[in-house]
Amino acid sequence: MSETRHGRFIVLEGGEGAGKTTLARALAERLRESGRDVVLTREPGDTPAGEQVRELLHLELAPWAEVFAFLVARAQLVATVIRPALARGAVVICDRFEASTFAYQGWGRGLDFDELERVNRLATGGLEPDLVLFLDLPPQVGLARKTDEAEALQTGKEERAFHERVRAGYLALMENAPAGRWARIDGTQAPEAVADDAWGAVKAVV
Repeated sequence: MSETRHGRFIVLEGGEGAGKTTLARALAERLRESGRDVVLTREPGDTPAGEQVRELLHLELAPWAEVFAFLVARAQLVATVIRPALARGAVVICDRFEASTFAYQGWGRGLDFDELERVNRLATGGLEPDLVLFLDLPPQVGLARKTDEAEALQTGKEERAFHERVRAGYLALMENAPAGRWARIDGTQAPEAVADDAWGAVKAVV
């Protein structure tokens, strides 16, 4: 009788230029080598609705319009990609999830956290990650990596003070998270070292 494996939901978070995409691919490769079914996804995107929202988010939107655009993409991703993958026992690696909303639109934009929590829970149906990998680095370092990137969303084009607030938000979220839910990874390291550190945290939950 084959072993039944439980799905696991791993989220990569961090500011601009933190290296989430590179890390996601590295982790997916290691997990597949270990025999796991892996779904690699991102926010916003990876559904037809999500890709259209991604285009919309290149525009300057009112803060709450920005929130609801992200939540349209998130709700569709959860319903059509993440939950079905978890149900079949896959490991889902998602580049950004709910913590981004609190860091960027809460700390960054100054929106009400209770309201953000309420609408986010409606969009996700209460889905929580098993592990959040926070790639932490000074905003000036990450922004320098992303100079002149045409694909950057509007949130990635804000002034440095905005990104300082976002980093502070992530650090506060990590501090207040349940024990073992978050792992901080030094994003200033070489990609190989980042992947090694992250893999140590991932092995504990998969």
